[in-house]
Amino acid sequence: MTKTIHSPGQKALIEALTNARKEAGLSQMALAERLHCHQSMIARIESGERRIDVVELVVLARAIGVDPSAILQAVATKVDAQQKM
Repeated sequence: MTKTIHSPGQKALIEALTNARKEAGLSQMALAERLHCHQSMIARIESGERRIDVVELVVLARAIGVDPSAILQAVATKVDAQQKM
């Protein structure tokens, strides 16, 4: 699989994080304040302009107030097991 911010898995991750943030009633600005970062960083993540690593996923999920494994489960249901690496 070519590493790209436009892969199905990356799109599923962005969707899961964005949905979790919205369901928690948080704006991008409110989440950024919790993370002590700029709102533009959250916007870049949610627009797919910036990839995140697993540590950032844990930090983001906890700041949103969800279990990181719930985000991973949402991604796992959308990623084809036969997808090429």
